Amino acid sequence: MKPSVENHRILLVDDHFVVRLGLADLLSTEPGFDVVGEASDGDEALELFLQLKPSITVIDFDLPKTTGPEVVKKIRQHDAHARVLMLTVSTAEESIWRSVEAGVGGYVVKSAPRDEIIQAVREVSCGRDFFPAEIAKKILARRRRPSLSPRENDVLRCLVSGLANKEIADHLGLAEPTVKMHLVSIFEKLGARDRTQAAMLALQRGLIAPNQSI
Repeated sequence: MKPSVENHRILLVDDHFVVRLGLADLLSTEPGFDVVGEASDGDEALELFLQLKPSITVIDFDLPKTTGPEVVKKIRQHDAHARVLMLTVSTAEESIWRSVEAGVGGYVVKSAPRDEIIQAVREVSCGRDFFPAEIAKKILARRRRPSLSPRENDVLRCLVSGLANKEIADHLGLAEPTVKMHLVSIFEKLGARDRTQAAMLALQRGLIAPNQSI
């Protein structure tokens, strides 16, 4: 008698129809994989999750009106044991870290080989973590660094936009010495020597996206 194939019920969440179609075709060829639903945004994803109760949700980081990690948090508020795999294009450290903090069990880039994507879906669906070596390395590096405060993020965004200290102070309604204090803390947390390196690291690590500048 052949051993039974475990059934993995998969919910796909991606705002690009062609991506969902390709993933559904890829995963449906694998024994035991069953794509039970597809969502194009966060609201639809949560609705289908509650309705379908999938074994695993495979979700993109960037979604209309929200982000993948925000949707993951909402899903896990309803089911603390929900299994979620982030499948996205971003390899930015902060994107990975935000996904981990939200509660994903795995993180894979869309350019990964077919076998790696299938393995990731299977592992996370079975309750095991799946973080490829390069992703795991970035998680460890980020875990060792303190997070910026919301106000420090505001100041950093202004810095990346090229504003001088006085301009940052005027824009945020702060005193200039307060801006300087925040910058000292930002440099220390990022391990940056100066403004230029701080801006470079912020973009490189995904702390500030180019379209987030003011």
